[in-house]
Amino acid sequence: MTARPRTGLVRVLEDLGATLLDLVCGDPGRAGSIGGVVIHDPLDQPELPRQAIVLGIGVQTRDEVIRLLAELGGRGAAALVVRAPAPSGADVAAAADGAGVALLALTRGASWAQLAAMLRSILAEGDIGEPGAQTLGGMPSGDLFTLANAVAALLDAPVTIEDRSSRVLAFSGRQDEADSSRVETILGRQVPERFIRLLEDRGVFRALYRSDEPVHVPPPEAGTDTFNQPRVAVAVRAGDELLGSIWAAVREPLSPERNRALREAAKLVALHMLRLRAGADVERRLRADLVGTALEGGPGAAEALSRLRLTGGPGIVLALAPLDLPSAAPSAEFQARRAIEQQRLADAFAMHLSAVHPRATAAMVGDVAYGILPWHHDPDRAEERATRVAAEFLERVGDRLHPLIGVGPTAADAAGLPRSRDGADRALRVLRGNGGTRRVAGLSDVHVEALLLELRDLTAERGHLPTGPLARLMAYDAEHATCLVETLRAWFEAFGDVTAASAAMYVHHNTFRYRLRRLAEVGGIDLADPDARFAAMLQLRLLPPT
Repeated sequence: MTARPRTGLVRVLEDLGATLLDLVCGDPGRAGSIGGVVIHDPLDQPELPRQAIVLGIGVQTRDEVIRLLAELGGRGAAALVVRAPAPSGADVAAAADGAGVALLALTRGASWAQLAAMLRSILAEGDIGEPGAQTLGGMPSGDLFTLANAVAALLDAPVTIEDRSSRVLAFSGRQDEADSSRVETILGRQVPERFIRLLEDRGVFRALYRSDEPVHVPPPEAGTDTFNQPRVAVAVRAGDELLGSIWAAVREPLSPERNRALREAAKLVALHMLRLRAGADVERRLRADLVGTALEGGPGAAEALSRLRLTGGPGIVLALAPLDLPSAAPSAEFQARRAIEQQRLADAFAMHLSAVHPRATAAMVGDVAYGILPWHHDPDRAEERATRVAAEFLERVGDRLHPLIGVGPTAADAAGLPRSRDGADRALRVLRGNGGTRRVAGLSDVHVEALLLELRDLTAERGHLPTGPLARLMAYDAEHATCLVETLRAWFEAFGDVTAASAAMYVHHNTFRYRLRRLAEVGGIDLADPDARFAAMLQLRLLPPT
């Protein structure tokens, strides 16, 4: 087994060229190992890793491109991607050469999200704490793009590797030699639904999944909106488990030798797919251990932050969790399904944070997904901007689990991360206690509510019960079925406004005044005394929710 070098720009163009990316100008060979993918934001310059690929979303004019190339050259970027048709000419080429930054164009019809996902797949940035991946069968372990190109060379045909749901995991070069339906499949990273229905109706999937032999799929009748070039497919299995399939766009049926090569390639693809799946699980557990250690502080925190590639500078902790489970005991199936959905939510959270800062990280620790977001620009506004980042994430993922995010205070360094986590936990608890009426909050936004929750915990832990006037009112209500406690609460919440308080309780204001006099007599409380009012108000706020 050997170590794999980091991916360079030449490799990116080999895998994505002619399908997603075109080289406009610049020398891709000048770039070293790509350090990450970053979205350009003209209003808030992101932190760039060395040799970054920068996605210039919205950058269109020649002047913008030339200016941005010069700026990125000074920041050590490897490439700038803009939407095709990209500006070209001697002045653009001179700017790219002078900056040492290649200019690439994203194909029309492809989305920026597709490109970002593809780039992250190729760069394989998830190997935490490992200098590089290992090899299987002479190829980088889990590198399905390299494997797809190798299979394509064996078959002399463009290839895709797909999972059980017909999602494209990787593809080879030379896709322009296939038909338009193949290009559509790759751009969407998913076989279109109309193709899937056609293949199901023709029994292709049934034949494919029942055999280890390659299946030849002729094109349908002329005039149908599907594909016009034959396909050869083979199932990818690990024992009895179906992992996916390999699809080649061919001009004629494969020879017996190439059929055998495709069948053998499926076994190697299975090993790589299992490595990817196992690696993802191991990576999640390792990331969770490292994030948990960093947030706890102590002697192991510095090493954990180092392995997470965090510098230990200013940062902020975010805590993500759904609303609490229903009071009725959920079934085991419900719990398992919810756990899977929570993990997917945490993965999406990690991706969202990494788009904001390339060194941000997130992981599930217990039932909460914690994110650590480095922040080197304007630390005084870090909590405000982290709250905005959290709100943008919640807006994108919707409310299937009704996720909530608590934002902790800014940590000046690694030693402050436990305090930031504590603040995020306290803010998240307030949001959960409010039934999700608010979905994101910083500790500074809910500081009073958090303090009251902690006081409630303290009184419950020590077994303290209400005393004095409030205890007498509660006992009187229980014995006579009255509502003197609720009357007092309504009066406090209306700041002593009898008209507003009586309206809130749906009674006449004279009736409300009578109840006020009665509760003052029964409880022995002087409502004109500010200390007596504060004591009663505090005890009311510390009562457990009913």
